[in-house]
Amino acid sequence: MLEGAAASFDVELKRIGGADAWRILAEEGYELKKKPDFVLFWDKDLRLAYELERQGLRLYNPAAAIEACDDKTLTWLLCRHAGLPQPDSFISPKKFHDDGLSDPAFLAAAADRLGFPCVVKEAFGSFGQQVSLVRDEDELLSQIRQIGERPYLIQRYVASSEGRDLRLQVVGERVIAAMLRENASDFRANITNGGTASDYTDRLTPQQTELAVRACRVLGLDFAGVDLLFGEKGEPVLCEVNSNAHFKNLYDCTGVDTAKEIMTYIMTSRN
Repeated sequence: MLEGAAASFDVELKRIGGADAWRILAEEGYELKKKPDFVLFWDKDLRLAYELERQGLRLYNPAAAIEACDDKTLTWLLCRHAGLPQPDSFISPKKFHDDGLSDPAFLAAAADRLGFPCVVKEAFGSFGQQVSLVRDEDELLSQIRQIGERPYLIQRYVASSEGRDLRLQVVGERVIAAMLRENASDFRANITNGGTASDYTDRLTPQQTELAVRACRVLGLDFAGVDLLFGEKGEPVLCEVNSNAHFKNLYDCTGVDTAKEIMTYIMTSRN
């Protein structure tokens, strides 16, 4: 879809995998002889992204924005300091050696403040696969032991949004489409977990649109998929921001071509 959208602007997108990119860089002494006009960076290899930027290339999205989204603890911190509404959270302490357990006082404080059930979310992951709902101290302890040394958040559970959320696609500080995702058998609304989607674009509130755009602005994104929860009074609550969100389901649901919107934005911003 992206290649087709680029072709409509007489632009050739050359698909290069991460291994090939690093091979080319190494063979050329880490100074590219022939540089592309821009890079549509559809990956999360931060070392590669930062190296390409060092050579003066414009990445869509920028390396720092991808880093901010890929690490959910960093996303939460940056958006918190910008005053964006998010679930109350505890970020895991760094563990250099996995003893199977975080500081007991840390877990006790998290449980006391957040209550049960609460959500344990690994810092790195996709499609909701690293997100769990824990219902008591034993489940919390078991989940943390399974995570081991990997970073994570413990978050307050937004019960008013159980099994449903919104995915808003933002391109160039503009929401181009949105879908409501619902799952009657899972607290996670992800379509990959069995959820269904319906077009929500025309039902968006100004508050929902504003929050999605602000989140992208805070994180320095050119485009992103922004996930919002429904607060107790229906107010939008920021859940996650995805720097290179899959958009085939959004297209099937809304008919909006995100690839075309991204390429239009890139070509316009370059002029």
